[in-house]
Amino acid sequence: MKHYDYQKQLHTLWTKAVEQYQAGQRGSATYFDEYETQWLRANGVTPQEIYDFAEDYVSGGEPDFATFAMICDVRRNYFLEKLKGQISDKKVANTSYTPKDAEVDGIRWLPRIIEKAKAKLHGELDDDTMYGCGGDRAFFKEHDIHPAEFLRVVAEHEDNDRAIIDWVKARRASAV
Repeated sequence: MKHYDYQKQLHTLWTKAVEQYQAGQRGSATYFDEYETQWLRANGVTPQEIYDFAEDYVSGGEPDFATFAMICDVRRNYFLEKLKGQISDKKVANTSYTPKDAEVDGIRWLPRIIEKAKAKLHGELDDDTMYGCGGDRAFFKEHDIHPAEFLRVVAEHEDNDRAIIDWVKARRASAV
């Protein structure tokens, strides 16, 4: 695996996905050849993730490539360093996340986004779940948090939800 120009290949595959989605091609299984799929896998990315980001970008203008790349970089680092490149065979079902309207310390969506961030880091998002979806983006915008930044905080404190909650509360207080 080449590390030095990883972001160039990621950009190439992102561009390919965006172009295919714009052309009306649907279904992540049809987007990438075997080499590309293996490259993605070796870097902790799934074709479904690129498809979801390309779909949202084409449909609504966000998240852009820079945001996608930053999120991928946090996941890639976690995948290579903490997980030693081992792919999980577990998938977290979309229905198992805390409900969208649940709160912690008065902050709606926070319990859910913490769970999704952990699943993203572990490579356990099912095909029906996107880290960085419209609901997640609304949460991030409301609290002035970049999705990759939040993912890094969760990676640093994955066994301490209270530290994550307190970090969000501090960010929220500073944004006022």
